[in-house]
Amino acid sequence: MTSPFPIGGKIDESLPLTPVRVAVLTISDTRDEESDTSGHILAERARAAGHELAEKRLVPDDVDAIRVQINAWVASGGVDVIVTTGGTGITGRDVTPEAVRPLLDKEIDGFSVIFHLVSYQTVGLSTLQSRALAGIIKGVFIFCLPGSNGAVKDGWDKVISAQLDSRHKPCNMVELMPRLLEK
Repeated sequence: MTSPFPIGGKIDESLPLTPVRVAVLTISDTRDEESDTSGHILAERARAAGHELAEKRLVPDDVDAIRVQINAWVASGGVDVIVTTGGTGITGRDVTPEAVRPLLDKEIDGFSVIFHLVSYQTVGLSTLQSRALAGIIKGVFIFCLPGSNGAVKDGWDKVISAQLDSRHKPCNMVELMPRLLEK
């Protein structure tokens, strides 16, 4: 079966899915649990893809608050992937990249490139206002998406979900998880 993703690849549905534990972190000064639509979208899509929603939280646009939550999840051993929404823009309060980048053991540069290609198809040049990023922190993948519903749908549906599907060929990030901490 051909993948619906614009970049290509195939999902081999004859193989079993290996679910991963996904934590969703909304970063916002203006949203609460009820109005956190982008966080809810990510949580629903992770579950619908067959993954376990390890936890969902909301923190303010504050470098320390963001780092505390991410570090707690990484240290817990109960999370394979963290997906954040919010705080990747260019305003003064947008601090997600500043909070996350120093925590990264490795940055996944290609994520930003592919995210912007996909986002451009939806919002055109407005994609320039996003500083979406991804990387690895002590064996845990992290993907930082903008806070809009459209951006999280594009990011999950057209980029992240295929790489978190163990059946995606020719390769996927799930098959790399056992090797992330190799020396």
